[in-house]
Amino acid sequence: MEQNQSEIIDLRLLLREILQHKKTFAIVLPIVFVLSSLLIICIPRTYTSDIKLAPEIENSATGRNALSSLASTFGVDLSGMQTSDAISPMLYPDLMEDNGFVAGLFPIKIKTADGAISTTYYDYLKKHKKYPWWESAFVWLKRLLPQPAENLAIGQNKQGFNAYHVSKRDNDLMSSIRNDITIDVDKKYGVITIKVSSQDPLVCKMMADSVKDHLQVFITQYRTNKARLDEAYYHKLMNEAKQTYTRTRQAYGRFADANEDVILQSYKAKQEDLENEMQLQYNTYSMLNTQWKAARARIQDATPAFTILKGASVPIKPTGPKRMLFVIFMLVVASFFIVGHIVKKEILKKSPLQGTRSEP
Repeated sequence: MEQNQSEIIDLRLLLREILQHKKTFAIVLPIVFVLSSLLIICIPRTYTSDIKLAPEIENSATGRNALSSLASTFGVDLSGMQTSDAISPMLYPDLMEDNGFVAGLFPIKIKTADGAISTTYYDYLKKHKKYPWWESAFVWLKRLLPQPAENLAIGQNKQGFNAYHVSKRDNDLMSSIRNDITIDVDKKYGVITIKVSSQDPLVCKMMADSVKDHLQVFITQYRTNKARLDEAYYHKLMNEAKQTYTRTRQAYGRFADANEDVILQSYKAKQEDLENEMQLQYNTYSMLNTQWKAARARIQDATPAFTILKGASVPIKPTGPKRMLFVIFMLVVASFFIVGHIVKKEILKKSPLQGTRSEP
C-alpha cells in the first residue's frame, strides 16, 4: 500500500516538475517550430500519378481457335503450335533495373503545367529538377573541384548513347528515375500499377502515360520477336520463289513463241519440261505465300492486349513532403527530449536510490 502511494506521489512530483519548466517549453517549441518549418519548406513538393493495366492472359483457347480457323483458310495446320512466355507479368517490375529500359525514357517529350518548360525528360531531370538548398550547395562545391573524365555526363554524342556504359552522372540520373517510377504487379489479380512521382503535376501524368506505352512496346516486341523473324524469313523466301517463277514463266513463253510451228517431239518434250518446271515453281511460290500469310497471323496472335483499368490523371494535391505532419512530429520529438532531460536532471537526482548510493 505504501509502495503504491509512493508511486502516485512520484507521478505527481514528475508532473509538477514538468509544469515548473513551462518556460523551457515556451522557448524551445517555438524555435523547433520555426526551424522545422524553414527546413521542410526548402524541400520541393512532389506529385504522384498512377495508371492501372490488366494484361492479356496467355494461352487463350478462344484466341488459338480463332488463329487456327484463320490459318486453315490458307491450308496451314496450327493445332500443334505451342507458346511459352519467359517474361511473365510478375517480372515487369524488374524491367526498371535494366539500363536500356530506363534509357528509353530519356527522349520522351514533357511539358510543365505552367507551360514554361518544354523539353525531354532527360533534360528536365538534369537541368530543371529542384533540390533543397543544402544539396544544391553541396553539388556546387563539388563542381568547383576537378572532375574525372568518367564522371562527366555522356549524353548524346556522335557515337550514340550506350545505356550500358554510362558516366557517374547519368548513372545517378537513372537511379533517380528508378526512385520516381515504380512498376508493381498484383500477384493475386495480375493488375499492373505504374506510379510516377515528379515535382510537376503535368509531368507526372505525361510520364505515367509514356511509361505505359514504353512498357507495352517492350512487351509487344519481346512476345512478337519470334513471329516477326518468321514472317520476315517467309517473306524473303516468297519473294525469291516469285522471282524464280517469273523467270521460269518468261523462259517458257519465249520457247513456246519461238517454236510454235515446230512439230518435232524433242521440242515438244522440251516445252513440256519447261511447263512442268514453271508449274513446280508456281506451287512453291503459292505454298510460301500461304506460309507467309500464316506467319503474319501469328504476329497478330502474339501481340498482347492491355486493358486500362485506371487512366493517369493530373494530380491536384501534392503527395509529399507532408509539411504539417513533419512539423508536428518535430514538436513531439522536441517535447520528448525536454521531458527526458527534466526527468534525468531533476527527478532521478532526488530518488531514494541515488541518496542511498551517495551515503558512505
